[in-house]
Amino acid sequence: MNKVILKFIPAFGAMGAAVFSASLLLSFSAQAQTIYKVVGADGKISFSDKPPAASANATALGAGGKAIGGGGTLPFELRQAAGKYPVTLYSANNCGPCGSGRALLTSRGVPFTEKTVTTAEDSEALQRISGDNSLPFLTIGSQQIRGFADSEWTQYLDAAGYPKSSVLPPSYRNPAAAPLVELQKAEPVAKTDDAKAPRAPAPVSQPPAENSSNPAGIKF
Repeated sequence: MNKVILKFIPAFGAMGAAVFSASLLLSFSAQAQTIYKVVGADGKISFSDKPPAASANATALGAGGKAIGGGGTLPFELRQAAGKYPVTLYSANNCGPCGSGRALLTSRGVPFTEKTVTTAEDSEALQRISGDNSLPFLTIGSQQIRGFADSEWTQYLDAAGYPKSSVLPPSYRNPAAAPLVELQKAEPVAKTDDAKAPRAPAPVSQPPAENSSNPAGIKF
């Protein structure tokens, strides 16, 4: 069969051979459904219909040669786990258990997003998410874990399919920690001509009402 095909290619010419090769590749892709593009250590690219090793730099290709999912820099097994069960760590400053949890995720090579809880708005948001204000708080997909316990976190990460040891590329960096509630900055007030703008009357100051429980009159 191969010999017959090779005999017909010269008759097609260069254009015909290119069209034939593309059709043949699409046919193989349709049959195998998923093709893996593997970049070797020497930079050479190869294709296979068999899942590569977890440490390989590979991208899964679907119909038409399009990449499946994002995070092409992550090894296939890790990208699969992170896509199905993304990890988010909720932490606070001066929180020892938070640091221990962060160290576990980092040493194991788990890609994760970190949200910090430092303001009253952050605390209220955490209460709505977890039903509690205790930290650290970890989510693995829809699974919620309150507090840090090495064995418990390890058990859930294993169940989610994360590799037991780091396979992250050396250049990979997790996103920087960000506040749980992103406060919007106040819009700048438009400048006006002081000479033309009418001046508002100065407000009359009122003495603060006495409050035995708040003698300093502190406002929150």
